[in-house]
Amino acid sequence: MIASAIRTVETFQVPPRWILVRVGTEDGRVGWGESIVAKRARAVRAAVADIGENLIGADARRIEDAWQRMYRDGFFRGGPILMTAAAGIEQALWDLKARSAGLPVHDFLGGPVRERVRSYAWIAGDDPAGALEHARQRVGQGFSAVKMNATGASDHLDRVTTIDRTVGQVAAVREEFPDLGIALDFHGRVHRDVAKVLLRELEPFRLMWVEEPTVAGNEDVLRELRRWSGSVPIATGERLLSRWQFRSVLEDGAVDIIQPDVSLTGLFELEKIARMAEAYDVAVAPHCPNGPVSLAASLQVAYCCANVVIQEQSGGIHYNQGYAGLPSGELFDYVSDGDLLRTHQGFFVRGEGPGLGVVVDEDAVRAADTAWRMPDPNWRHEDGRLAEW
Repeated sequence: MIASAIRTVETFQVPPRWILVRVGTEDGRVGWGESIVAKRARAVRAAVADIGENLIGADARRIEDAWQRMYRDGFFRGGPILMTAAAGIEQALWDLKARSAGLPVHDFLGGPVRERVRSYAWIAGDDPAGALEHARQRVGQGFSAVKMNATGASDHLDRVTTIDRTVGQVAAVREEFPDLGIALDFHGRVHRDVAKVLLRELEPFRLMWVEEPTVAGNEDVLRELRRWSGSVPIATGERLLSRWQFRSVLEDGAVDIIQPDVSLTGLFELEKIARMAEAYDVAVAPHCPNGPVSLAASLQVAYCCANVVIQEQSGGIHYNQGYAGLPSGELFDYVSDGDLLRTHQGFFVRGEGPGLGVVVDEDAVRAADTAWRMPDPNWRHEDGRLAEW
């Protein structure tokens, strides 16, 4: 038995809605990763167990080989459950490998190209309200960029209501903060006919980007919306899973910014996607309204990829504040050394800590492990039809 052989793969559900993955080796070393898809937490934990069992006894140092096995060896491949399970394990293997060498992960991926990474903070809520007041708070915390949802439930024919409310909130923030970066997340809720008008109405406010501007799965509509968006940059990608899916979006030429999530793609795949996007002169703004390990993994890629322009983070996000009856939680609840995750005047400062750069408090994680459940929102239109969340 080789000392670096994988011995255990475990998952933990901790508040507010995070799924942490622990990989242990025969020689007693430990690495941590993070999976997502909180609404299907039991399925994710089962997938981690299934995939992880196949890796018991494998050399933890052979990360690409492990990823190939997790992705290809089950015959059926892809999908958010299998991909996030594999991503959590893969992050933990990078943490193990780099920690054993006493180096940060970004040193294995070409080394750093920057000293700090700009960040943005969330304002308003899932059905946005109070955006201006919340923007004031975020500016006071040192952030130079914010993001908010454009609207709550949106229907084909609610043009006037949706447009007036959305444009009004953006206008109020822009009027008070002329230099603030403002991103607007359509969240895949807005149908094409409404999106066309909204994009045109929003152009004067100089947005950083409009995100997921069409209903999920309709990425082929992005090229049409590009014609309506004028100078408004279009971003998408948080639900895409691999470089093959991102290749199609990049080749289509309709997107200015891609947003892969390290807890769906995996860490090395995120780096590969960013390098591929660079060839198309497309920026990367990694999606990460997740927990501390996911953010640490995403930052490792940000430090070594020059076209990563800004990093999302979940500090103070509405999902952490008892969303849908879940317990509250914050980024620093489960790390004993989390300096890498602290923003300084709106920037993450590069650290040299080994592995992913954070020290997970295993006792706190085990004590907090609970079978919380994040229910589907079941949003409905006035006539009873299901609405996009």
